[in-house]
Amino acid sequence: MLSKEEISRYSKQLLLPEIGMQGQENLKKAKVLIIGAGGLGCPVLQYLGAAGVGTIGIIDFDFVDITNLHRQVLYTVDDIGKAKSIIASEKISLSNPTIKLEPFNLKLESSNAQEIIFKYDIIVDCTDNFETRYLINDTCMLLGKPFVYGGIHKFEGQLSVFNFVKSDGSIGPNYRDVFPKMVQDEMEVNCDVSGVIGVLPGIIGTMQANEVIKIITDIGEVCSGKLLIYNSLNNTLSEIKINRKEYVGGN
Repeated sequence: MLSKEEISRYSKQLLLPEIGMQGQENLKKAKVLIIGAGGLGCPVLQYLGAAGVGTIGIIDFDFVDITNLHRQVLYTVDDIGKAKSIIASEKISLSNPTIKLEPFNLKLESSNAQEIIFKYDIIVDCTDNFETRYLINDTCMLLGKPFVYGGIHKFEGQLSVFNFVKSDGSIGPNYRDVFPKMVQDEMEVNCDVSGVIGVLPGIIGTMQANEVIKIITDIGEVCSGKLLIYNSLNNTLSEIKINRKEYVGGN
């Protein structure tokens, strides 16, 4: 049940018939894990926290650096040198004290991935490296968890929802259906090496948050079975269809 404070806080969202009281209660019950509290993770955290997702886990082992601030707008110069997971948790709690934040100041690895991911309903991939992304994908496949993928590179962003179970019980494609194996060179493709326009992770991260809300409240069309590609230079949005393949793990 929603408290009087929550009803007031989410009043404009409750006006939407697609969400209403039941949808808001579903948001309150939901447990979402955000892996990476950087450029993508900041907007995901801000909007899911504001929307009333009841429990939000945050995994990040990195510290705020001055080079982060042009795109990781949750942080300020006063946060430089501090752990992102802890600072992000504190700031989202200040914005919405009615929700529960669970920071993990650690790196997601094969030794801890299953134990942590198991506790959450939806996983949001806000990482910046392929090695972790494949680990997230394979763990979500093993545990039957959907994960919302976002990727950014220079001026281009990508969005999809992998391992999503549809209403008819069928399971959508996973990350390896698009990128079957990790190429060694790809491990070095991230913002630190190639750069990124600051607004791009805000755009893609907001889209990721939107997909999470749609999954929780069971509204709209979830971005499963397709990869959306957004180009910020010419403002185009293209779509690639993804087909699920039978796959046995190992990279």
